[in-house]
Amino acid sequence: MEIYEERLQARGIKPTAIRLLIFKAMVHYPQAFSLTDLETILDTVDKSTLFRTITLFHEKLLTHSIDDGSGSMKYSVCSDHCTCSIGDLHVHFNCTRCHKTYCLESISIPKVKLPEQFLLESVNFVMKGLCAQCNQPSNI
Repeated sequence: MEIYEERLQARGIKPTAIRLLIFKAMVHYPQAFSLTDLETILDTVDKSTLFRTITLFHEKLLTHSIDDGSGSMKYSVCSDHCTCSIGDLHVHFNCTRCHKTYCLESISIPKVKLPEQFLLESVNFVMKGLCAQCNQPSNI
């Protein structure tokens, strides 16, 4: 639990028992997760506590959000060195069959030359298709 406490403290977040429980669940989630996903695995934690904690983690740059077009915001835990600046952003992949969203941290968002006087503040780059699991011949 000490590593989780250190990560929260590094972002200026007081490591309470409930925050540690939620953060540990987030870290171990295999892909991007929604509030509903967390409610399912943390069924003893009320929805408002989960929402407030996710909001705090997002404000403190411990997690980043992903609008994958599903109508449900997804979240993923940032790396220790992430500042959520444009340079830290990466591509996300949404599977059209299982509806899971994955962070593709090794793929940077392509640089786009904007017209003069345009100021880029955020980027949402989501690719859609079949994930490796759904693309297996037995699943097609």
